[in-house]
Amino acid sequence: MTICPSPEVEKLEVRHVSVAFDGKQVLRDASLSLREGELVCLLGVSGGGKTTLFHVISGLLSPQEGQVFLDGEEITGKPGKVSYMLQKDLLLPYRTIQDNVALPLLLRGVPKQQARAKAVAFFPQFGLEGTETLWPAQLSGGMRQRAALLRTYLFSHNVALLDEPFSALDTLTKSSVHQWYLEVMEQIRLSTLFITHDIDEAILLSDRIYLLIDGQIGAEVVIAQPRPRRLDFSVTPEFLAYKQQILALLRNTEHGLLQEN
Repeated sequence: MTICPSPEVEKLEVRHVSVAFDGKQVLRDASLSLREGELVCLLGVSGGGKTTLFHVISGLLSPQEGQVFLDGEEITGKPGKVSYMLQKDLLLPYRTIQDNVALPLLLRGVPKQQARAKAVAFFPQFGLEGTETLWPAQLSGGMRQRAALLRTYLFSHNVALLDEPFSALDTLTKSSVHQWYLEVMEQIRLSTLFITHDIDEAILLSDRIYLLIDGQIGAEVVIAQPRPRRLDFSVTPEFLAYKQQILALLRNTEHGLLQEN
């Protein structure tokens, strides 16, 4: 089945966000959007402002300028509106997998048994059947990421912010989790904004890619091929053309910013 994000419905909008720390500009007039059912990548080198922008979107940090909107409602500086998953799975080692996943529900005051039941109902869909009473140390890296992603989803069903969620996985596991995440994302109609510095990963997964260089959105690249993409997409001329385009934009944008500064 071909996955086609809605062309009209804006789930998330970031408008002209600027952030400075101790006089140093970290984000400068950054704007982006995420449509319903879409997967959008924020691509850039380390230290370019990606995580700071996620902190603004998640409400953990209030910008000096700019606004964030979710479904048309302003959420600037309001935490708890969107899910945010960090690079590490951060599963609590002293809690079983079912209790780790149920944590967002427990924090909302849902009774323990009810929270467990609601969380476990998603285990088959997330490939976690049979892990309910296991401890995090008993799971593989890929399975831990699945548990962490389910916990993220239960925190908020609308939008997920993923900060390099697959970077710790080996190549084969990463490829498998990529395909699985795209399938689950379609099933639950989740809109995803994720950070990566891996150009190949961005092209393989994204509907659109924003290039963030030194705190500025330098360009936007639209990946025309619909998801799911053919298994050999990464060795096609189309893939190579996207990669060359992005590398050229990164070089040109970085050179332009250096000239400006």
